[in-house]
Amino acid sequence: MKRILTIAAVLLLSVASFAQTRTYVIGFYNLENLFDIYDDPAKNDQEYLPDGANNWTQAKYEKKLANMAKVIRSMKDDNGRYHTILGVSEIENRMVLEDLVAQPAIADANYQIVHYDGPDRRGVDVALLYKPEQFNFIESESIPFTFTGSEIDFSDTDTDYFRTRDILMVHGTIAGEHFAFYVMHLPSRVGGKGGNLRARGAEIAYQHSLRMMEKYPGIKIVAMGDMNDDPFDESMAVYYHGRETLEEVGEQDYFNPFLKMVKDGMGSLCYQGQWSIYDQLLVNRDLALAPEGGLKLMAINKGYYGRIYKKRFMTTKSGQYKGYPLRTFSQGGFINGYSDHFPTYIVISK
Repeated sequence: MKRILTIAAVLLLSVASFAQTRTYVIGFYNLENLFDIYDDPAKNDQEYLPDGANNWTQAKYEKKLANMAKVIRSMKDDNGRYHTILGVSEIENRMVLEDLVAQPAIADANYQIVHYDGPDRRGVDVALLYKPEQFNFIESESIPFTFTGSEIDFSDTDTDYFRTRDILMVHGTIAGEHFAFYVMHLPSRVGGKGGNLRARGAEIAYQHSLRMMEKYPGIKIVAMGDMNDDPFDESMAVYYHGRETLEEVGEQDYFNPFLKMVKDGMGSLCYQGQWSIYDQLLVNRDLALAPEGGLKLMAINKGYYGRIYKKRFMTTKSGQYKGYPLRTFSQGGFINGYSDHFPTYIVISK
């Protein structure tokens, strides 16, 4: 009897392990100015130097790394698994990512890095972290932000000397199925500008994704990033063809699970009391409505298909910004926070 029970227990553990490997978390996190302490003449990093405006010392940098790792580890503990794919933004260079993935809290994830140095005037880039045991990397591309071939009208003031983050595309397989991931950090809203620039960024990524779908029929695509727009704004709803419901998703459309969430009053960041979801993940029809037996987007978090990860330790506890994400700096002072954005993610499974 004991031997039978032992065998049964082993089989149950094997089934549980197999089930876990068939479920994957894919997410995005704006790391809010993850800069090292060294001067890079090619980047606008003066604020993040020991003698800069933020007095960015090695001790503060190490605290920032530990805090970012704490959030990633917390999501792992909450989900029972690390993210298979984690897109990130507002990072200075590859070195800060190497320091991040080596943090003791997440070193066991064995995250690999895809990153390109980009032309952004602030000196920040996007990147992608992946678990090599779950994602088989094939290729990547840094897609430049250009104005060639756009359907959008731009003035000279829009295009003269304009430089922003490139869009990162990473192609590989999960459980033998082809995936492409696009990581974006679309142009800023500073000064109330940039709407047509964000629309152009979405247009670039969307057009590239159509070419990937043509080249690899059935490929499953996730577009993620800090869009600097809400899901209902023109960049996402028109130029990235983001739809609110699965029933609306046509062959060349994307399902945006965060559109319903923002309409229901949720947010990943807050400005002047107004919550928004700039941190989005959109999925193409082949992932949103995959046939039985294939990897497919799953409903999570009370029936929603996306999640905004918000824990008490990541949140401002009191004062004017109570409830906001607990950021690194406040009113010019270092407060040992995390980010001014909450991370977001989706779950796919067979």
